[in-house]
Amino acid sequence: MCGIRAGEGKSTQDPGMPYNRAMSHLDILLPFGLPPPELARDLLRDLKLPALATLMTRAKTAPRRQLFDDFARTLPHEMWLASQFSLPGFGPAATAADRQNSPALACAAMRAMGLGVAEGAWFMLHPAHIHIARDHLVLTDIRQIGLSDAESRELFDAALPLFAEAGRELVYGDAGTWFLRADDWQGLLSSTPDATCGHNIDIWMPKGSGDQAWRKLQNEVQMLWFAHPLNEGREMQGRQTVNSLWLWGGAVAQPPAPGQREVFNLPDGFAGLGQYAKAAHAGVGVSEVIAARPEHGLLTLSQLIQPALTGEWSDWLQQLQTLESTCFAPLLQAMQQRRLDSLSLVVTDSGHTLEMSTTRLSLKKFWLKPTLTGLLPSHSP
Repeated sequence: MCGIRAGEGKSTQDPGMPYNRAMSHLDILLPFGLPPPELARDLLRDLKLPALATLMTRAKTAPRRQLFDDFARTLPHEMWLASQFSLPGFGPAATAADRQNSPALACAAMRAMGLGVAEGAWFMLHPAHIHIARDHLVLTDIRQIGLSDAESRELFDAALPLFAEAGRELVYGDAGTWFLRADDWQGLLSSTPDATCGHNIDIWMPKGSGDQAWRKLQNEVQMLWFAHPLNEGREMQGRQTVNSLWLWGGAVAQPPAPGQREVFNLPDGFAGLGQYAKAAHAGVGVSEVIAARPEHGLLTLSQLIQPALTGEWSDWLQQLQTLESTCFAPLLQAMQQRRLDSLSLVVTDSGHTLEMSTTRLSLKKFWLKPTLTGLLPSHSP
């Protein structure tokens, strides 16, 4: 909960506002806002982000940078997001061993889609395209599949008998997400699709109790879909074929414990976290977030994830420049106009998080020239 902060007492209040009004704090998560080290200086040279630079440079304390394992099964922004809620394996009591698994999101995701889940252990399944490289297999970005609901249901119906034969319950969620029940796979370690994207899948494949059974079932689906008419048609159209399924997010059914945080625009695959929040909103603009005056809000800006995963750095630059005008400038103005009291900015790449907090009082450090150098890897403490 966000209370009155040191140095921001009555003397800094607008005389027209009541002293005891609720304070408003916003956590902003910017996945892949840190440019890759080898391109960082060149990319930042092309950016003009005065509002973001001001929010960063005038943080109340020095930014905190944390390094993550290159082979972690969950990306830094996913890990940070999951740790903010009472999610099994990622809450305050979670151990390092707990976090070797992907977040336990399947049951919450099912509820978010209106699917009842009273018992059992469930996993999320995504129709996917695996690229055959010279000597290994690579999972491509699942956002690029672009399945329609009709196409997804056609593939689902084709695969359903294979799951039934294996004694596994398969449930349709939406075009990009299905669910698998496997009560005896509760110890199975899995990886998020974004953590796996672009890499040799052998390292990130599910491991542990049930891994051989899953590989067998996955192979059977791959063989079934290989010559499926839908895939033949997609290939003729120059579209990615759907040649595999990606499994992750294993969770045991239990009622979620709603928290005190209000969340806005959770990223793909993580909408289920809204089940652990005070309230969840999707597709909301920054002006609406500011107007809501959340006592403790969390806003995710996901626009940089896809271009970063696919290495489309010109698009990354364009998206970040757009965020300056649509998000960072309005947020800075809201703080200057006392419509937002403080914010924390969490910026990540595939192996780091950079965290900093800014208040209305710290913005008064006019002698600090706004700069983006804090995003450079060499600038880390």
